[in-house]
Amino acid sequence: MALTKQDRKNIISKFQAAPADTGSPAVQIALITERIQYISQHLRTNPKDFAGEQGLTKLVSQRKRLLAYLKKKDLAKYQEVTKELKLRK
Repeated sequence: MALTKQDRKNIISKFQAAPADTGSPAVQIALITERIQYISQHLRTNPKDFAGEQGLTKLVSQRKRLLAYLKKKDLAKYQEVTKELKLRK
């Protein structure tokens, strides 16, 4: 199973800016990163899952767009998120 409700809550609480914040770019990037890690692990054991590979490509592109947006709007938050998630940028 990808992410349980508790895992999502933990990630959201770690990256949210306000108590009710669930959709800020930082939260979205963190959730997408977790999904990318899960799908990457799945593809290592199932190399012929081409639909999963396509989904992974879409998620990586979406995260890239969100990172570009966050970098343009709030450079400090961008640096914090990339450092916390250990993303190369």
